Amino acid sequence: MNSLSIGYLAAATIIAIGALASAISIGIISREALKGIARQPEASDKIQNSLIICIALAEAIALYALVAGLLLIFTAK
Repeated sequence: MNSLSIGYLAAATIIAIGALASAISIGIISREALKGIARQPEASDKIQNSLIICIALAEAIALYALVAGLLLIFTAK
């Protein structure tokens, strides 16, 4: 295995782990938000706003992993 294929493998691993972490965190955030809305329906507006912000921040994990993976792909020699 040469260094180029190791760089591609590392990039794929980084992107896969970032996507998995993002998916798991979005699932946990959504589950807890739905539990909160079920307990206090009158607070659903505040919970929904917080939910959207938290999901956007969790999605940033996948974007950072994608950027790191692309950097590895294009700088691997």
